[in-house]
Amino acid sequence: VQLVESGGGEVQAGGSLKLSCVVSGFTGDGYAIGWFRVAPGREREGVLCISSDNRSTTYADSVKGRFTISRDNAKNTVYLQMNSLTPEDTAVYYCALRGWEHCSSSYSEAYFGSWGQGTQVTVSS
Repeated sequence: VQLVESGGGEVQAGGSLKLSCVVSGFTGDGYAIGWFRVAPGREREGVLCISSDNRSTTYADSVKGRFTISRDNAKNTVYLQMNSLTPEDTAVYYCALRGWEHCSSSYSEAYFGSWGQGTQVTVSS
C-alpha cells in the first residue's frame, strides 16, 4: 500500500489549503483514512478520519468548524480542506490507512498501518 500526500505549502493566517492523499495498492474490501499532524516540538496528533462510506470522525477539537475531510473513491483520493488557518496549525501533515472500513472512535496510531511521507503546512502570522 502506498499513500502520497500533496497540497502543503505556506499560507498566511486566515487562509486555506487543501491537502490530497492518493492511495494505491490496497486490495481489501474497504478502508478508512486518517489525517494526522506533527507540529514542531509536539507529538503526533490525530486530526480527522473518514470511513469507507464517507462518515467522518474528528480527533482534534481545535479543528472543528475549520477542517473537513472528504473522499473520492473513484480517484482513490482523500482530501483535507483546511480553512481559517492559524500559526498553531503549522505542522507536517500525514495521511494513514486503516485496513478496516470504519474509523476508530478514539485516536490511536496503532489502528493505522500504512503512512504517507507527509507534507509541510506552514501558517504565518
